[in-house]
Amino acid sequence: MTATAVSGSERGTAEVPAIRLRGLTKTFGDTVAVDGVDLDIRRGEFFSMLGPSGSGKTTVLRLIAGFELPTSGTIELEGRDVSGSAPFERDVNTVFQDYALFPHMSLVDNVAYGLRVRGMGKTERRERAAAALERVQLGQFLGRKPSQLSGGQRQRVALARALVVEPKVLLLDEPLGALDLKLRQRMQIELKELQRSLGITFIFVTHDQEEALTMSDRIGVFNNGRLEQIGTAHEIYERPTGSFVANFVGTSNVFGPDAAAAIYGRAGAFSIRPERMRVRWNAGVPGVGGAADGAAEGASQGTTSVPGTVSSLVYVGHATQVHVRLDSGPGVVVLTGDQLPGTEAELLGRRVAVAWADRDAVWLPDAATTTSR
Repeated sequence: MTATAVSGSERGTAEVPAIRLRGLTKTFGDTVAVDGVDLDIRRGEFFSMLGPSGSGKTTVLRLIAGFELPTSGTIELEGRDVSGSAPFERDVNTVFQDYALFPHMSLVDNVAYGLRVRGMGKTERRERAAAALERVQLGQFLGRKPSQLSGGQRQRVALARALVVEPKVLLLDEPLGALDLKLRQRMQIELKELQRSLGITFIFVTHDQEEALTMSDRIGVFNNGRLEQIGTAHEIYERPTGSFVANFVGTSNVFGPDAAAAIYGRAGAFSIRPERMRVRWNAGVPGVGGAADGAAEGASQGTTSVPGTVSSLVYVGHATQVHVRLDSGPGVVVLTGDQLPGTEAELLGRRVAVAWADRDAVWLPDAATTTSR
């Protein structure tokens, strides 16, 4: 198995990370769920593990929590090896998607439960539970039952219960997945603000790209049990290191080796985000913006233009997706907020040119390796 070497904007510091994974591997029979992951998560950061179903992100979270033991490799919590430790021996806590609140208990008793298990006296644990609920803006509902709360409020109770025991690391397994869109967006902001105020390390598992981009200090993108890339939201979105990340995080137009050779005359593959492209509606005359013309224009003005045919239009509210089948390249999507120069019937099948600034073309040195995995 091949270990994943993680690169990114690492701080030049000797500080011991909150979590350190080295050569972490987990197999279930013949299935490799986690394949040699190396990762440092800093103290006090909001780190998201992002990936599709089956990518290994949730298994890594369960390994950190102690619900699974690694097949090989090590897990360190603030410098202490906890690879073989039981969950209760690790100073971490987990918030699950279903919240797992006790329906017969009041909110204060739900939150105080972990302290009760630890043997804390009744008065002290209720005081700390009440303070934890106050911290998540539910201090006025101490006596209510979970059934009397909204989904967002129950989510905050689960957070309070996890935080009241003061863990060094809080693990969150897609805790917003059951909420509706508006509530989920509001909770994303509240959760990030809570993390900043507490200064606790949050490790957040999600398959929602927008959620990860919105909330995270850094993101690790998982695929087939490996970490494909790690970096800030800006780094992951603007400079993906492979075609998987380019396609999975947001929408991207990926140009393969043949298209790269035809357009730029060089080997490799590159990607461009739809909002970085523009359509030249009146440029669809023979000979405009072909491979040779595009190369010449790129040399003089730093832009490239390729002819194509409009294949479809999709209105998405704030903008329109213009789908264009390029003559020298793949079908691409251009996101434009401009007024279209005609009706859909008039524009379908129209010859146009698609242009972009060369600086917005992100070359994918590992694209061939990524797609062959």
